[in-house]
Amino acid sequence: ILVLEFYLVMIYSDYTGYPFPTAPPVDPFAKIRVDDCGKTKGCFRYGKPGCNAETCDYFLSYRRIGADVEFELSADTDGWVAVGFSSDKKMGGDDVMACVHDDNGRVRIQHFYNVGQWAKEIQRNPARDEEGVFENNRVTCRFKRPVYVPREETIVDLHLSWYYLFAWGPAIQGSITRHDIDSPPVSERVVSIYKYEDIFMPSAAYQTFSSPFCLLLIVALTFYLLMGTP
Repeated sequence: ILVLEFYLVMIYSDYTGYPFPTAPPVDPFAKIRVDDCGKTKGCFRYGKPGCNAETCDYFLSYRRIGADVEFELSADTDGWVAVGFSSDKKMGGDDVMACVHDDNGRVRIQHFYNVGQWAKEIQRNPARDEEGVFENNRVTCRFKRPVYVPREETIVDLHLSWYYLFAWGPAIQGSITRHDIDSPPVSERVVSIYKYEDIFMPSAAYQTFSSPFCLLLIVALTFYLLMGTP
């Protein structure tokens, strides 16, 4: 009798719009907080002075959570955004984590290893708790990876300090292509995940008069004008 009643309820549901259970909604991507930069997480900002995670050309944050490090990346691109961990400031022999926007609108976290100037995808991916979004022509993502890993050439131990390489660029059918600028920004010194700083790096459009050469040129011109011409 119980089986028959259940069967009748199911038939009734099909024809009368009986409210079946639905899957819970997917949580929206939580915006990156910049108020925490330099306090509870370290941040790098590249772009216009005063920019944040939604307006910088490139943004990265990191913070320790137990045995993991959580990274947040965002860049002004419709393709990919990445961070590389390097023993020097040059591309080559680097552990790279990239967030890639594919043709289906998803943002996937992939692991690469720089072989010279070429990024080779590595199937062993240390990322977990991955999430990403493509909005307002920006790729933004968040993921964790363990601080300590077994000795592996393509995956570095994050408890050690590394130079951070910052890059972003277009993607074709979900595959990354050459980065947007010829000389992507690099951290001035090695980065420790145990030290939280909020570091701003002006993009090319805002560093014209901040380079040593330009300052020297300004000083020379000022001296020339004060002394007068012979």
